[in-house]
Amino acid sequence: MLCVPRTIKTVLAKMILIATPANPLLIAPLLVFCTGCQPHSQISFSDHVYPILESNCFYCHSPPNGEGYRNIGLSLVDYKSLMAGTMYGPVIVPGDSKKSILNMLIEGRADKSMQMPHNEEYSLTEYEIRTLQIWVEQGARNN
Repeated sequence: MLCVPRTIKTVLAKMILIATPANPLLIAPLLVFCTGCQPHSQISFSDHVYPILESNCFYCHSPPNGEGYRNIGLSLVDYKSLMAGTMYGPVIVPGDSKKSILNMLIEGRADKSMQMPHNEEYSLTEYEIRTLQIWVEQGARNN
């Protein structure tokens, strides 16, 4: 189902209200567009985020020998380590994926030499990137 912007939904809802019994065909297609777009369900760190980090990031961001851990001190092996960030500061801004360094790096919004993961073998899918964005937007909870 397509996700229709709120303004279009409002216009379509008004059209439904003005539909009359003499115009029943107007209602059915509009109902399809006005339903189906639900808010994102709660993203769980343990069920959704951790498996992404484990399969794509642990290789470099695990103590004591991971290159990313050795270079900047970022361990991604558990929630506490992730939220502690690097020797330079946090990488997650709960509630704001646009300001979160982790999101910037995995989305390619930083210098290409810094895009994560470096190894294409571990590149994230659009679904995984979006999952991490939503998790941060939802407050980056340890759930």
